[in-house]
Amino acid sequence: MVGAAPIIAVDPLLAARDRALALGADAALDPTATDFAAKLKNVTHGRMLDLALDFAGVPAAQEQALGSLAHGGRTVLVGLSGRPITIQNSVDFSVFKHTIRGHFGQDYADIPELIDLVSWGRLDLSGSISGVLPLEEATDGIRRLDEKIDNPIRLILRP
Repeated sequence: MVGAAPIIAVDPLLAARDRALALGADAALDPTATDFAAKLKNVTHGRMLDLALDFAGVPAAQEQALGSLAHGGRTVLVGLSGRPITIQNSVDFSVFKHTIRGHFGQDYADIPELIDLVSWGRLDLSGSISGVLPLEEATDGIRRLDEKIDNPIRLILRP
């Protein structure tokens, strides 16, 4: 409804790609596939991207996002890693007027609005919660996330 099409999810995990398709993505691609660029080009009918959102925060994802941008395209970095961002070709970056923006993903001032949306049934976040653990199991929760045991999205710690 707001003109975002196609929406393409890119993730090395099959479970994450399947989840993206179930949530409405038009395509879900494996960034490690040898034919990734060809598949991306096929999905976009040969066009480059106006917007690439990086939720991974890893150099390979940032490089793919930047390399997929159209003239005037922008990459928004949401995933945080604390690592430097590298622009492989500063001439192309400038000539094609690409931009990189950072986004922390939230502003604490948004929390009351989010609570209202949930209370009105307009926002269901339950599908993004993989489990609720007692606080004493925080170490195990971190291990499950780090090792991607059962492909968790988000684990909630209950005090």
